[in-house]
Amino acid sequence: MCGCRSVCVAWLVAFTHLLQSPVFSLSTPQQALRTCHPIGNPSELPVLKKEGDINLGGLFSLHDTVTEPDLSFTSQPGPVQCSGFNFRTFRWMQTMIFAIEKINRINSLLPNITLGYRIYDSCSTHFHALRTAMTLMGGSEEENASTSCSGTVPVSYFSSCACLSNKLQFPAFLRTMPSDFFQVDALAQLVKHFGWTWVGVVAGDDAYGRGGAQIFVDKVRMIGACIALHEIIPKNHGQVLMSGIVERIHRSRARVVLLFALEQDAGALLKEALRQNLTEIQWLASEAWITAAVLSTAEFHPILQGSLGFAIRRAIIPDLQPFLLRLHPSMDPEDPFLQQFWQESFGCQLLGGGEMISTNKPACSGAEDLANLHNIYTDVSQLRISYNVYKAVYAIAHALDVPLSVCSQSCPPGTRKANKPNAAICCFDCVVCAAGEISNQTDAIECVQCLPEFWSNPRRDACIPKDVEFLSYEDNMGMTMLAVALVGSCCTLTVTFIFACHRTTPIVRANNSELSFLILSSLWLCFLCALPFIGEPTTWSCMLRHTAFAITFSLCISCILGKTIVVLMAFQATLPGSTVMKWFGPLQQRAMIFMGAVVQVVICGVWLAVAPPTPRRLLSRESSRVILLCDLGSALGFSLVLGYIGLLSTLCLLLAFLARKLPGNFNEAKLITFSMLIFFAVWVSFVPAYVSSPGKYSTATEVFAILASSYGLLACLFLPKCYIILLKPEKNTRKHLMSKFAH
Repeated sequence: MCGCRSVCVAWLVAFTHLLQSPVFSLSTPQQALRTCHPIGNPSELPVLKKEGDINLGGLFSLHDTVTEPDLSFTSQPGPVQCSGFNFRTFRWMQTMIFAIEKINRINSLLPNITLGYRIYDSCSTHFHALRTAMTLMGGSEEENASTSCSGTVPVSYFSSCACLSNKLQFPAFLRTMPSDFFQVDALAQLVKHFGWTWVGVVAGDDAYGRGGAQIFVDKVRMIGACIALHEIIPKNHGQVLMSGIVERIHRSRARVVLLFALEQDAGALLKEALRQNLTEIQWLASEAWITAAVLSTAEFHPILQGSLGFAIRRAIIPDLQPFLLRLHPSMDPEDPFLQQFWQESFGCQLLGGGEMISTNKPACSGAEDLANLHNIYTDVSQLRISYNVYKAVYAIAHALDVPLSVCSQSCPPGTRKANKPNAAICCFDCVVCAAGEISNQTDAIECVQCLPEFWSNPRRDACIPKDVEFLSYEDNMGMTMLAVALVGSCCTLTVTFIFACHRTTPIVRANNSELSFLILSSLWLCFLCALPFIGEPTTWSCMLRHTAFAITFSLCISCILGKTIVVLMAFQATLPGSTVMKWFGPLQQRAMIFMGAVVQVVICGVWLAVAPPTPRRLLSRESSRVILLCDLGSALGFSLVLGYIGLLSTLCLLLAFLARKLPGNFNEAKLITFSMLIFFAVWVSFVPAYVSSPGKYSTATEVFAILASSYGLLACLFLPKCYIILLKPEKNTRKHLMSKFAH
């Protein structure tokens, strides 16, 4: 049972002109909402309401028709005006209120729960019935904003259409009224019993009339009878059309005619038949009009005497008549229907309230007494539909409070039924759906797998979009990587500034200061090339991150390789007769560094042209996240990039290792050797870590390798020099640097 107040509850609905049958309806909570908003202002619709913990809604055809508005299409149409007050339907509505108040007085049925109601007039018209039904289901704007209950289960008290028995189309439809299939079968048996073989059929232009008439036609043809004519009563009851139907009945020479229509449609046809004096017709009546009081008057005796039909079961409802007679306009001045009922009943006009029926009617005195009134409203000797209304209200009340005798409680949404071993089929366990699976109905047999882009919510009763995962600037890991990269770039700029300020000192000028500044520039780019790896992958960032990393590191290692060769060749040049340095002058060094970087540029260019890295979404049914990453495009291209950097690093390491024992107080080859060992250690450990890391952690592993190797190169190559420049300036002399070599 829903905990909401107005909308989430049972409602009585008269769908006579939606499904051609009045209905009650029970509203239930729904997991996924779809809110409907009627056109116009729902507050314009007259409503009789009384709030309760649980509210029943009702639609009744309190009027027979709707006055056609003047549609100029230049302004908003005015409120709908209904005409032709129906006392019979007004009694049905009062029976609903009677049953609700009786249940509220009996605490044993719904203890601590008060039923309320909301009642609308469908005016016997399709579009108005639909509008009032949608208003009843949708509730007010305030309620729509504060509650999540909106589903409805119709419980009909007058819906006899056989079409409503189709549980595929109407799975939740319930009723206290038998299907037309049974009465039509009985009518066909009458035809067979009396030996009628030439039968006419006239039906109302709705699902009730058309459906019932078609079943009758099929039945009588099966027993060998023929259909003399098959006519449809138009809903507008046009004089010309109605006259034509009666004339065709007369010309058909059929003496038995089935009239399967609602009371209003049947009455319109029979009035025209009376006008044309269509006698000697044996009418077969549907239950909708066979007991209608208005057609039982002396006026219709000439044409309706001897009519046959099957009536709805009659019953006695104790204490209903005193309840009906209690009404008085002073009881509820806000009741939009009571005022007109009183004026129509006594032929007077209420001053200051209600609808003005006619200006020439006397004013109501207030002393009028319903006990002195004799019409279909006060007559409780033929309670048929009223009893169906009464039963429908009680059916809903019992549904809200029915004792259970079950082996196992129903499995709620989010679970599935699992039969217990060696137990009856009614005994089962409720098993929570596995992650990624849902069940959105009670007593589900199995859970349903969510689509790859979706994941089950914590309640396992709905699929929700998966979270997208990538190395973001917003998460802690991304912010940490960003901070480390920016600190590294700042440190590189600081070292560059120190070297620039002391560019004339021996330790900076040693081994080509131009190469030192070029290495610092490439290291600064190495720190910055980690930034494209952070953030949501795009086509451009995927291509930039790997190519920028490859080219900047190739440039950096090429510079270090050039410096190593210069160190090695510088000592070889000191040997007598050596001319080796002419092959390793500044121009040759630049050319060597340029060639080292150009080879990597060519590799990256071919990689981007053939199979560039692109953004990719990894959709795993076993994961609650969509992993957004950069697909390498070509594993061979990525391998060639790393392989070329590895080749340059290997050459640099071998040459630095050969030069490590050369003389000099500041032999840079030792620092290069140590930096290359750190570089190799980082990237050798990177490969298995990258392959085994899931999702964004593989990207973080690559960023870590870039930053760790960059910090290693910066620290090993330049930290000792900065130490001497800033803290040991006495060692920053040519004499000190050359002392070991001179020795």
